[in-house]
Amino acid sequence: MSLMRIFGREHPVRTLRDELDRLFGDFFEESSMEGKGSLARWAPRADVKEDEKAFYLKADLPGMKKEDIDISVENNQLVVTGERSFSKEEKKEDYHFVERSYGKFYRAFTLPGSVDVDNIKATYQDGVLEVELPKKEEVKPKKVSIK
Repeated sequence: MSLMRIFGREHPVRTLRDELDRLFGDFFEESSMEGKGSLARWAPRADVKEDEKAFYLKADLPGMKKEDIDISVENNQLVVTGERSFSKEEKKEDYHFVERSYGKFYRAFTLPGSVDVDNIKATYQDGVLEVELPKKEEVKPKKVSIK
């Protein structure tokens, strides 16, 4: 998913592809992790908003520990990965059905050039991951003298 969508520049075919990936990913319960060598079982839902100082990402990750969540910046993308395990105690139970998602997940958000990647901050509380992506200070026009 792209943070560029905020600016209305998201390509409609990519948006459709993202929705189809989510739909069929849920249906088949497996999707590639873009060459990471393992399978993604689910994708947490996320919201992105913006103000004059930063972009803000909130992702629902209930039932996880912060130690099980990784955030990195790779190839101009904010990458959020992790794994929610199905506990051994729960495996012993006789469930009629299981609707909650377990396993590995991978989400990547393309960053606009205005993000200050050196000052990204993240917190995790009550099952919600919050990431603040501050904007770089605008470069002021500079007059160049001719000699």
